[in-house]
Formats: sequence, structure tokens, C-alpha cells
Amino acid sequence: MRIAVIGTPGAGKTMLARRIAGRLEVPHIELDAINWQPGWRDLTRHDPEEFIRRVTEAIQAEAWIADGNYGSVRDRVWRRATHLVWLDYERPVIMVRVIRRSLLRAILRTELWAGNRERWRHLLRPSHPVRWAWSTWARLRRETAARLAQQEYANLAVLRLRHPRDTDKAVAFLAEAGRQISK
Repeated sequence: MRIAVIGTPGAGKTMLARRIAGRLEVPHIELDAINWQPGWRDLTRHDPEEFIRRVTEAIQAEAWIADGNYGSVRDRVWRRATHLVWLDYERPVIMVRVIRRSLLRAILRTELWAGNRERWRHLLRPSHPVRWAWSTWARLRRETAARLAQQEYANLAVLRLRHPRDTDKAVAFLAEAGRQISK
């Protein structure tokens, strides 16, 4: 199985992807970890070809769980995936989650990727996940629904989760599907 987990920043993509990867015992590909380099240098802006190369290499494996929403590699990931889990939660759910996560990361000085840590002043940036989640929620929701309706993604088994309580059922479904495939 090759599963893409997508959703607005703060939806819980990485947490869910880790959980599924552990349950299925397959590699977890965190696109943020590939993108972010020391000093908050992002490959998508500074070396997009390298980002695409690294992601393309990572998804060549026979089984994986990838999480992230990077447009430059979306088609590659989705075309290679067998399943797609879309965390399509309402805006209040997203905002509570992304604000809580951002505050905890700043307070605890949590190391994220390549030694980077979220700082209080980052909250003021237009690209900060809290502001990004608020400003892009409706647009990303419309675009994702339209993209998934395209014929080229008809091969994907899509699990569109509308509420966090749906995740347990999704994990159980994917675990069972994984068992069936490996038989």
C-alpha cells in the first residue's frame, strides 16, 4: 500500500501518517522533513529540483505513507499512491489544532526538522501555519475536491475524513486493507 495523507496545516497529517505507518509497518515519508533544511531554508524555494528528486526517490518504495500538501510533487505522490486520506475538517477544528500545536512548539522549543524550532516571532509571518491555515482553508478544500474528481485520480481509494473521530475507523480500514494485500 502507498498512502498519501493530506489536509490543511494543523489537521494532524503527520500524527495520523505516523500512526498508520506504525500499524502497517511501512515507511513514513514526511514531506516537511524533506523540504526543511537548517535555518528554515526550504528546498521548494531554494532548490525545487532537489526537493522533487528527493520526494520522487522516496516514493519509489513499494509501500509507504506520505504526508504533506506540496503542489510541486502532489501529482507524483498521488499518481503513485493507492490510497489517499483527506483530513477535511471544519475550520474551527483546524484552527484549534494549529494554534495549540504552534503555541506548544514555541513554549517547549520543540525541534522540528533539521534543528529548526518554532519561535514566537514566527507567528507574525504570513506564511506561519496559523495564518496559512486560516487564509487557505476554503480554497484548498475546493481545489482538493475538484482535483480528486479528475479522471486521472480515479484509481485512488479516497477516505475523506470530516471529523477527527473518524480516524480510528480509517486506521482500522487501512490496516485491514493492508492485511488483505499482503495475503
